[in-house]
Amino acid sequence: MSKKVGMVSLGCPKNQVDAEIMLSKLQNGGFEIVNDPGEADIIIVNTCGFIESAKKESIENILDMVSYKEDYPSVRVLVTGCLAERYRSQILEEIPEVDGVIGIGANNDVCEVCDKLLSFEKVEEYPAKESLCFDGDRILTTPEYTAYIKIAEGCSNKCTYCAIPSIRGEYRSRPAESILAEAETLAKNGVKELIVVAQDTTRYGEDLYGKNALSPLLRSLCKIEGIEWIRLLYLYPERIDDTLIDTIAQESKIVKYLDIPVQHCSERVLKRMNRQGDRQSLTNLFNKIREKIPDVTLRTTLIAGFPGETEEEFEELCDFVSEMQFERMGCFAYSEEEGTPAAKLDGMLPEEERTRRADIINDLQSEILDEINESLIGMELQTIVEDYDGYTDSYYGRTVMDAPEIDTQICFTCGYELNNGDIVSVEVINCVDGLLTGEAI
Repeated sequence: MSKKVGMVSLGCPKNQVDAEIMLSKLQNGGFEIVNDPGEADIIIVNTCGFIESAKKESIENILDMVSYKEDYPSVRVLVTGCLAERYRSQILEEIPEVDGVIGIGANNDVCEVCDKLLSFEKVEEYPAKESLCFDGDRILTTPEYTAYIKIAEGCSNKCTYCAIPSIRGEYRSRPAESILAEAETLAKNGVKELIVVAQDTTRYGEDLYGKNALSPLLRSLCKIEGIEWIRLLYLYPERIDDTLIDTIAQESKIVKYLDIPVQHCSERVLKRMNRQGDRQSLTNLFNKIREKIPDVTLRTTLIAGFPGETEEEFEELCDFVSEMQFERMGCFAYSEEEGTPAAKLDGMLPEEERTRRADIINDLQSEILDEINESLIGMELQTIVEDYDGYTDSYYGRTVMDAPEIDTQICFTCGYELNNGDIVSVEVINCVDGLLTGEAI
């Protein structure tokens, strides 16, 4: 029997790691992995269900995949991931062409589920979220020199706007021994850039060891031969202490790039989000980080138009962005998610107003980024090579200031041949329409 499986994976790096683990299980279980959905007996759509735009993208992809049934009636479509965990039977009710829906706890059983689908059974399985296995062999879907490594699953922060705790469950850390063993394997297979991810990396170890264990984990990762860059994503501001800052400052392998989603700066808005801090505490934190790590790149995420956000609080957020001069930033209009406490708050703003406010902040950040890019001219930036354009004889890569899929690239020339994954020093020569250009030293 033909057992060909294709997969479309959407959403965040954490979901991508889940997809890579499932692909490995399928390959080890006798399935052939194919890239063309038209060749597949089973098409898996590993969905995201975090906010409205992500849900729409997931549904569009599901509809695209079930359309293959018009030409290939025997093809089976399986929906996995966050949308599957969140909406379960609703997906089959709304899109009856789907043949199976499984929650994240059933990822371990993906081979058995696919065998049932090949026998033309309809499948629905929703085991406990905690059954999700977040370590194991993976088939990397990133370039061979870059890999994400998930250090925890779920979230216990209970931000009022966020559905992740209900989708992914409570925060649970992965044992350090498992993380280090996987990192060793990745390094032996050629990975140079290791990107550490969790819903909140700064909470790592509290549930397992009774204390924060991120700094010791990072120092251990830095000892692994072959790993040259270690990049940190999703650090919550209230848990960034002096120990962590010092670790990042002292360890040369840790890229000086910190993704710290603050969401807002108004104390009242943050309290309504069930988050800590205020403008002054956040300002003090960022100033401390920049003092101890002078070459740091700070990325943050903001929400505009949260329920009850006044014009004065929005202006405060704009002032905060202007003052902080974040090197990287994204602002999103508040997305009203059913089942979350924020969806029941008073002061819900019209969607057009939320979008307007987000656009204003993103435009402000665009101006800040132009100034930052101009200030980089003449500087040398460590850059990982990602592509070569033979037509212009130019290379494209990501600097230490840029994470994959999130940030931008630099275009540069080089007097000698480079390979993807090489890390070189590039002098910035110009900035054209937001794209840095340079020359390898």
